Amino acid sequence: MSTTLHGKVALVTGASSGIGEATALALSAAGASVAAGARRADRLKLLADRAPGELLPLDLDVTDQESVRAAVAATAERFGGLDILVNNAGVMLSGPIAGADTTQWTRMVETNLLGSMFTVHAALPYLLERKGTVVQVSSTSGRTASAYGAVYAATKFGVTAFSEALRQEVTAQGVRVVVVEPGFVATELADHITDPSIRAMAREMAESMRSLRPADIAAAVTYAVTQPAHVAVNELLIRPTDQIRA
Repeated sequence: MSTTLHGKVALVTGASSGIGEATALALSAAGASVAAGARRADRLKLLADRAPGELLPLDLDVTDQESVRAAVAATAERFGGLDILVNNAGVMLSGPIAGADTTQWTRMVETNLLGSMFTVHAALPYLLERKGTVVQVSSTSGRTASAYGAVYAATKFGVTAFSEALRQEVTAQGVRVVVVEPGFVATELADHITDPSIRAMAREMAESMRSLRPADIAAAVTYAVTQPAHVAVNELLIRPTDQIRA
């Protein structure tokens, strides 16, 4: 096992599948003590069994500030602090604006944007103490908005804006802020779309290219957080080679 992150503590949100799961495993393999948070706690127990190092499963709902504060506190209590926060929890409920079920808009804003903000707010005192790193998993949709993805893109643009303001506030205190913007990744994200035609469109686009794997994004996160303290990799845009749009 590599010990690149030996002695470091990481908290990964949305860790029950996809990018979050792969990132938790990659940071564990790099030597970090990892807390993995998600609403699907049963999956996290299985993840803990697969991790190369110690992994703490946490029942976490990022839309609930009390849940977020409890998860951050539990991480620091178990491992003695916090060095790396990976804000990965998110949902994509694409569809047309006209006739939309606006409860889905609320869910995306609460999870993707407010959830990310809440977690940064709770973790920041620990990260300032240890001169840690915040990794914000955004999307190519945080750069280019597309039809049927208006609200999802709005949340990801928001993550990028929040992250840049955060960077300006904390970089002089030694905290690094990294925005990771993946293109098409083979995950469960598109399965959450409730509009059958939009879900089919997303699957067709994904099948038209060699999609990224969650491990590809996890490798990028690991790269960013293992740089020397004077090096801040502030932005990583990662697309499949075959991806043309966005």
